[in-house]
Amino acid sequence: MSIKSILAKPIAKRIQKQTYKWANKPEETQEKVFKKLIAQAINTKFGKDHNFETINSYNDFKTRVPVRDYEAFKPYIEQILQGKSDVLWQGKPLYFAKTSGTTSGAKYIPLTKESMPFHIKAARNALLMYIAETGNSNFVNGKMIFLQGSPIIDKKNGIKTGRLSGIVAHYVPNYLQKNRMPSWDTNCIDDWETKVDAIVEETIKEDMTLISGIPSWVQMYFEKLIAKTNKPICEIFPNFNLFVYGGVNYEPYRNKFENMMGKKVDSIELFPASEGFFAFQDKQNELGMLLLLNNGIFYEFIKADEFFNEDAKRITIADVELGVNYVMIISTNAGLWAYNIGDTIKFTSLKPHRIIVTGRIKHFISAFGEHVIAKEVEQALQNAIKGTDIVVNEFTVAPQTNPENGLPYHEWFIEFENKPSNMNDFCAKIDASMQQQNSYYYDLITGNILQTLKVTEIQKDGFQNYMKSIGKLGGQNKIPRLSNDRKIASQLEVFKK
Repeated sequence: MSIKSILAKPIAKRIQKQTYKWANKPEETQEKVFKKLIAQAINTKFGKDHNFETINSYNDFKTRVPVRDYEAFKPYIEQILQGKSDVLWQGKPLYFAKTSGTTSGAKYIPLTKESMPFHIKAARNALLMYIAETGNSNFVNGKMIFLQGSPIIDKKNGIKTGRLSGIVAHYVPNYLQKNRMPSWDTNCIDDWETKVDAIVEETIKEDMTLISGIPSWVQMYFEKLIAKTNKPICEIFPNFNLFVYGGVNYEPYRNKFENMMGKKVDSIELFPASEGFFAFQDKQNELGMLLLLNNGIFYEFIKADEFFNEDAKRITIADVELGVNYVMIISTNAGLWAYNIGDTIKFTSLKPHRIIVTGRIKHFISAFGEHVIAKEVEQALQNAIKGTDIVVNEFTVAPQTNPENGLPYHEWFIEFENKPSNMNDFCAKIDASMQQQNSYYYDLITGNILQTLKVTEIQKDGFQNYMKSIGKLGGQNKIPRLSNDRKIASQLEVFKK
């Protein structure tokens, strides 16, 4: 055991104690964050526009500051891009994290000297909490890989600009620099397929102990390793024992990953975004991720099924309930105020507050009033493959509103590694789970408004080829689990089996 792994354990225990101290005082913790945020932004353009000097309570804040998405925030972002200071937060941002916008082109999310350390600390603490719980610190001795965007930084009016994962790459602590892979030059490769090929060459003979990334892109890396060696991952990397992921639900990929790895490996789920690092998994055997209430972020929640109502009620951590689908609204020390990040969550625990990500408020199917969300389709698929040898590589769901024959239905586009021996039985199991989870869907099926779902098989690597065709292969890009229209479905037609 190295000195590094020995020292990690007492540090991990200290962080664990500190973490549960604030987690067990959720309302008090959030109140402190709220007051500090308001105080630090009183003299900003946004603070003056919204009378921050008169805000003495959360109710005052709700009255002064409406919920906004990026489009509504854009005028303030544009002022910063033009070189102005003290717009959303004190001074100018350290960085803009550049992300792909669905309606507005590129989005520029500010990162400040106050917010940036919280991104780094949260990622570090996720690993330390794992060490504190399990006692496993051996992974710090080997090589660690982070499949991420390019660390190349541009400038926009003097403000450094890049992908969040690339920006974070500049903050890897010195004690991990020798362990980190891939090399800087490889990480800077822009073309994703070329980059993954280079990563395979660099890592194939290394002692990899921790691997991190979005599951769909780690899967691509694993497949290339296996194709090159004809060995499972556990034989290529016998000391690989921790998988860290975020961005999408791991469960649809779990069977495929365990087949590729050749053994079960502990995993840690993270919930990072350009707007903030919101949560991480703090327990191996507990459902959900610990919501980071002391991370420079003040949280509000709106019930998803009321979100588009004019009088939708905004609540704080004090009033949330288990099992309710909420849209998460944030105010941060990067200058985002009552900002709708677009993600929906559910609480799995209130002591402490743990969440699961259920989808995106814009990613749903309700072509017939069924209000289907991502978590429901993921759970239905998981139920259908449980206890079988069926392996799914990727999938998405869309409504078929105008079929040539019969009633409308939900169309599931699935790329199988091992397909079902009986497709009708497989479809019936998914549909039964959907009806059990979603009463609106059940009523539409039993009322003969919809027919049961249908599966369209996608060819091997079809989803990767689709993402490549739209210029979104790799990085932080991912397939939406569902859509309320046929845009993705129509583009997948050319990749049907």
